[in-house]
Amino acid sequence: MNAFLSVDNIQMIYQTPTEETEAVKDVSFSVRKGEFISIVGPSGCGKSTLLSAIAGLTPQNRGTITMNGRDISLCRESIGYMFQTDNLLPWRSIYRNVLLGLEIQKKLTEENINYADELLKKYDLWQFRDSYPNRLSGGMRQRVALIRTLALKPELLLLDEAFSALDYQTRVKVSGDVYDILKKENKTLVMVTHDIPEAVTMSDRVIVLSKRPAVVQKTVVTDFGSGVRSPVSVRTDPRFQTYFNIIWKELT
Repeated sequence: MNAFLSVDNIQMIYQTPTEETEAVKDVSFSVRKGEFISIVGPSGCGKSTLLSAIAGLTPQNRGTITMNGRDISLCRESIGYMFQTDNLLPWRSIYRNVLLGLEIQKKLTEENINYADELLKKYDLWQFRDSYPNRLSGGMRQRVALIRTLALKPELLLLDEAFSALDYQTRVKVSGDVYDILKKENKTLVMVTHDIPEAVTMSDRVIVLSKRPAVVQKTVVTDFGSGVRSPVSVRTDPRFQTYFNIIWKELT
C-alpha cells in the first residue's frame, strides 16, 4: 500500500506536576491518497489526542507521523481541521467567513477567491453568501465550515466529531453531503467519531482503538461493492449491520 499518511508507533503522555498519564501507547496505521479512515474507541481513549498529533498541533512522545514522506510538523498548511462546532463568526457574512482562513494565512489571491466562489456555487451556498450564520440551519453552517476549510486547498482533512452537535436526522444528511463533497474534491480524510454507523457508512476502513492507553485493537475494511456509494443508502445494505456488529463487539 502506497502510504500518503503514515502513523508509526505513536505514544502520547499527559504530564502534570504530580503524575503522568499515558493516553496513546503504541498506534500505527497508514492512509492511502483519497482514502477515508475513521477512528473509533471508548470515551477517553485518546482519539482526539491522536488526531491533534496528526494535525501537527501536539507533539508525540515517541514515534513518527509523516505525510508524503515529510514530517507532519512541516505539512501543517496542507492539513484542514474541522471541530465539533462550526466556529463561524456571527458578525461576518457567510462569504466573509469562507474567506477567513485565506485572510489569516495571507492567501487572499484572485485565484483563491475564485476557487472559494466556485465551491460556494458548486455546493448550493452561493445564494446565502450575504446572509449571517444565525440565519442558517446547523447543517448548512457545517457545510459553510467545510467550504471555508476546502478554500485553503488542504490535501488532508481531519474531522473531530464534526457532526456531533447536530440532531440525528441532520447529522445523517450532513454526513452524506460532506462525504459527497470530499469525494468530488478528491480529498483524504481521517475522522474521529463515537458514532459507529457514521464510521461504517463514511469510511473505507475503521480503526478501532482500545481503552486508554490506546493501541489499535482491530481494523475493519468496509466494502460495499464497486457501485456508487452513499452514506445514506448503504445503511440499508445487509453488510452495514455486519460491520456495525464487528465494531460494536470490539467496543463492549
